[in-house]
Amino acid sequence: MRPEFKKKSIRSYVIRAGRMTDGQKKAFDDWWPEYGLSLFDGPIDQQQVFGRAAPLVLEVGFGMGDSLLKMAQAEPDKDFIGIEVHPPGVGRLISTAGLAGIKNLRVYMADANDVMSDCIQPESLDRFQLYFPDPWHKKKHQKRRIAQPAFIQSARRLLKLGGVFHMATDWQDYADQAMEFLCLAEGYQNSVDEYCFADQPDYRPHTKFEARGERLGHGVWDLIFRRCD
Repeated sequence: MRPEFKKKSIRSYVIRAGRMTDGQKKAFDDWWPEYGLSLFDGPIDQQQVFGRAAPLVLEVGFGMGDSLLKMAQAEPDKDFIGIEVHPPGVGRLISTAGLAGIKNLRVYMADANDVMSDCIQPESLDRFQLYFPDPWHKKKHQKRRIAQPAFIQSARRLLKLGGVFHMATDWQDYADQAMEFLCLAEGYQNSVDEYCFADQPDYRPHTKFEARGERLGHGVWDLIFRRCD
């Protein structure tokens, strides 16, 4: 069974066909039934999906899935759900997870806004992760950035009281904009101090993407805010 695609209005994320290897294509046949979640199933029941009640982490835009896989392996006491629209990344993640025997991971290949509104229960998340989202660096395109006030409030609705919204970016302009939005957002409190960026927490892996950026002289900014009401 292959994942379905739900057609809606234009979003910040779009399905990109990309080029999949034979292994990634095979991954959908071999592993999607175990790891794939469908928009059309509606709100998920964590107990039914994972067979237990555990802290739940949602990551939007996991790319090729390397860091999400590492987190699921490093924190077996938590359950992880990833959302990605790039088929090669989804194929790679579910294949490597399947071969590694990972049990605490599930995946949506769909638009994040749809998943968040239709499938994730309110006040169910312990952590919401948004790592290195597309910066849309041209000024005329910045309205397409996903970390807008409405999106930040959508994430807040899904977080438990005290739950964490964690964003990381290697674009300082995006980091500054997101910091402004989060500081002004209702119901959030900076985990560090007002208008301060956080140190990279131990649970966020240092990725090849991040290392490459550092070699090119890019900084990385972590924003960690907690839901306070």
